[in-house]
Amino acid sequence: MLFKNIIKGKIVKGYRVASGISKNSPYPSGSIKMQIPYFKKLGLDLYNYYPATLNINIFPKKFELINPEYTFRNVKWFADKPAEDFSFSACKIIHKNKIYEGYVYYPRPETKTAHFHDESTIEIITKYIKDVYYSSNIKLFFNSNEV
Repeated sequence: MLFKNIIKGKIVKGYRVASGISKNSPYPSGSIKMQIPYFKKLGLDLYNYYPATLNINIFPKKFELINPEYTFRNVKWFADKPAEDFSFSACKIIHKNKIYEGYVYYPRPETKTAHFHDESTIEIITKYIKDVYYSSNIKLFFNSNEV
């Protein structure tokens, strides 16, 4: 796997629905925790990752998935919402000189019902990272054939 694309970014506050922290979240345990079993059945095991996302702003650059490693269509993970499509691409994060493996988490906008991000914000699923805060600077490494 070629991790050629290197991008600098900052951690920004998201909607806090993926983690379930938001008081307005319809998913008290978080959407990621609820989705993980569905992704596992489809071939992507995320159980070793923290059940939330890091939102990373890469402005002025824009994010685009070209050929994601995984795309799952019509995932019906919540009874009260329509099925959604999701794409994932492996990535690496560097924070304080430590490397963390993870995945770009991309609920496809054409099937997503709420909580949209701008084109400069990337959601990443990774292991829990100690000492990462809003405004923390990080580096992202992507597979140049996918992102």
